[in-house]
Amino acid sequence: MRNFFIAVLFITGCYNSVISQVRLPALIDDGMVLQRDADVKIWGWASNKEPILISFQGKEYKTTANSEGKWSITVSNLEAGGPYRMSLSASNNIELKDIYVGDVWLASGQSNMELPMGRVEPLYVEEIANASNESLRFFQVPKTFDFNEAREDLDEGAWKAVNSENIRSFSAVAYFFAKDLYERYDVPVGIINASLGGSPVEAWISEESLKQFPVHYQEAVKFRNSSLRDSIEKDDQTRMQEWYKELNTKDSGLSQNWKAEAGQEVAWKQMEIPGYWADNELGQKNGAVWFQKKIEIPEDWAGEEVKLLMGRIVDADSVFVNGTFVGNTTYQYPPRRYEIPAGVLEAEENLITVRIINESGRGGFVSDKPYKMELGEEEIDLTGTWKYKLGAEMPPLRGQTFIRWKPLGLYNAMINPLKNYRIKGAIWYQGESNTDSYDEYQELFSTLIEDWRKKWGQGNFPFLYVQLTNFMESKEEPGDSNWARLREAQTKTLSVPETGMAVAIDVGEWNDIHPLNKKSVGERLAQAARNVAYNEDVVPGGPVYSSFAKKGDSIIISFENVGQGLTIGGDKSLNQFAIAGEDKKFYWANAEIKDNKVIVSSPKVKNPVAVRYAWADNPEGANLYNEEGLPASPFRTDDWEK
Repeated sequence: MRNFFIAVLFITGCYNSVISQVRLPALIDDGMVLQRDADVKIWGWASNKEPILISFQGKEYKTTANSEGKWSITVSNLEAGGPYRMSLSASNNIELKDIYVGDVWLASGQSNMELPMGRVEPLYVEEIANASNESLRFFQVPKTFDFNEAREDLDEGAWKAVNSENIRSFSAVAYFFAKDLYERYDVPVGIINASLGGSPVEAWISEESLKQFPVHYQEAVKFRNSSLRDSIEKDDQTRMQEWYKELNTKDSGLSQNWKAEAGQEVAWKQMEIPGYWADNELGQKNGAVWFQKKIEIPEDWAGEEVKLLMGRIVDADSVFVNGTFVGNTTYQYPPRRYEIPAGVLEAEENLITVRIINESGRGGFVSDKPYKMELGEEEIDLTGTWKYKLGAEMPPLRGQTFIRWKPLGLYNAMINPLKNYRIKGAIWYQGESNTDSYDEYQELFSTLIEDWRKKWGQGNFPFLYVQLTNFMESKEEPGDSNWARLREAQTKTLSVPETGMAVAIDVGEWNDIHPLNKKSVGERLAQAARNVAYNEDVVPGGPVYSSFAKKGDSIIISFENVGQGLTIGGDKSLNQFAIAGEDKKFYWANAEIKDNKVIVSSPKVKNPVAVRYAWADNPEGANLYNEEGLPASPFRTDDWEK
């Protein structure tokens, strides 16, 4: 347990004196995982020149705090195993227990790294129910920011072992990554998760390195002003509170109790769910729109607790069954999984009412998501015709300023406190928030990798990352894409030494920026780790474009990471290849594998000069793989601007 206290003696008319005992950083605590086969630093704070003794695995280590009260001890050549105990003796004694030695990985990025197992539970019900592994440990870094100071410690945190009670809070990608490594190498794995939804890459770079990017650095300096931050937050809060206050005052659905009263057929319109009301008679409106549907249930459902799945809704929703509130979600991304309490459903007809608040853009029910009621193996489909009525129309609400995403802040508060903790390497899943600035991403991302390596002082520790998944609606014709260009920047970052990339263009969901399939992503990161971090002679990922050659009316593409050979996944023919001539107009192309190269051509292009593959937000059907089952990274042979 991390024990420390400061006793302050107040003596009338005298100078305040402070008696300080040895204390440890949040990371050095019960249940921690220490990196095997490496020099591992144990550090902390104490009184000026205070002697410290650490006992661990039968050895003793001594040091003395410096004039600033800082101290550190290095323990070396730790063999994998556990649990162990560590004793620290100074003016006070600290006993740490349940310590393991294995491999420690830093997991970072934005929401797809942050996304916990609880969010992806529909795919992994048994995984969660049966979770139990003392050798897998997770430490969640508190989500906060600081523009003024690179912090030395975290405000809080605890190491937790994997079990069915707490696994729902652990990063799903990091969990499957850690599980794969544990099963392969039979050593404990510790994950330090420092991630935050929506964060751009520049928020995670230190001040020293951020100075290379003057625009971002000046923004970081700007937000050091606490008065500015307070003013922005107050303005956002006031503006949003006033908008919602006016909405609730104007909303006829609230004043007339629509949650419990079935709407009159004449006054309420009809709409097919899922869908957006902008595509129906109501048109593009913001504010509150109410939806109702009458449902008959089997007799044995009456009085039972029933699951209610309402897919995804844009933006916020409150759901009522027979006038009883059953749940709400305040923003558009989470899946709507509610429980209808026992005693609410009646034997015959039941009324489901949904109040949707849409702040801006298109409001409604997202397609291709589950809309149903479930009891055991039985279910009732809720898609189809619903009644709806506008409760109150409002002007679009301007979004808030996410100060926590500004440059530098997350590095200072969430990364700098970790830099003394020895790690095996890092895994990273981020990029969605930088797709509008794809042209600078490679430089920013490469800088981040080099920055962290310098701060840790471990040389080129392995850095593995996830390429953006497929997302948004697929296009019928070839075109350009910010997401494709961001993926290209990620691919180019493989030029940084000791990096690996997990391609994920086949595991996304067109209608969800947070796809559920995190197992494939974690396992592909582990595949890269086998090569980059554990020096196995295995292919680290899917095929990556290396060069092209023109031959007659065809272009021949060569690849790296071919592994045991190129292959077609799913369909009998290759999809998502496009070819262009000197006019720079792309047409869908014929493509075939020959001698582990891909030959691309089209009767519409007699003199081809460029090929693109999977070059889209959502390259649906892209199916070039290697025999190891890993998808090829999207690419282009041209260097044309948009």
